[in-house]
Amino acid sequence: MKKITLSIVVFSILCGCSTMNKQQKGTAIGAGGGAAVGALLTHGSIWGILAGAAIGGTAGNLIGKKMDQQAKELQQAVPTAQIERVNEGIAITFESGLLFKINSSEINESYKADLSSAAEVFNKYPETNITIAGYTDDTGSDEFNMALSEKRAKAVGDFFISKGVAANRIVEKGFGETEPKYPNDSEEHRTKNRRVEIAVVANSDMQQDAKEGKLQ
Repeated sequence: MKKITLSIVVFSILCGCSTMNKQQKGTAIGAGGGAAVGALLTHGSIWGILAGAAIGGTAGNLIGKKMDQQAKELQQAVPTAQIERVNEGIAITFESGLLFKINSSEINESYKADLSSAAEVFNKYPETNITIAGYTDDTGSDEFNMALSEKRAKAVGDFFISKGVAANRIVEKGFGETEPKYPNDSEEHRTKNRRVEIAVVANSDMQQDAKEGKLQ
């Protein structure tokens, strides 16, 4: 029933978007379900990735237990980030205001210690893949926002790689202003929409180990 209701909301938003300006679109998406609606509108988002990575059953339960431990360690390592267990993966949200200078993809020196702590946890769990997604608010042009979000996602990915996280585990994507979590109707909401999100999911080796009951 929830899926049906959400699909109706998405359909209604899509039908109305052709006559909306970008602020109105952002308000509609933010009011209509935030990240969940965004996941259906853009299946490459971290929420779509987390939903699609779930295999369910006993194997899924084993992966979930492994993710529980990793999520706990991430929360301890990076208390400034929002850590959520979603399906059989982990969603991490960093505020761009903490990560970057305004309108820049240069990582703040003061936040590198937190990112280094996250990288240490990632290195303890090599059988996971990491998708990094950058987002902006609706100020500025669509083109600028998309480019900035891509550069910020890449900057975080490059930093993790510099701390020993294998490059083949990391995918970087920019979504610009296309997936607001909140309506872009106030500075408070725009601040929350300026963010970097990470999806941590089991790779094929972990999934296979879980299916064979070998995951410890």
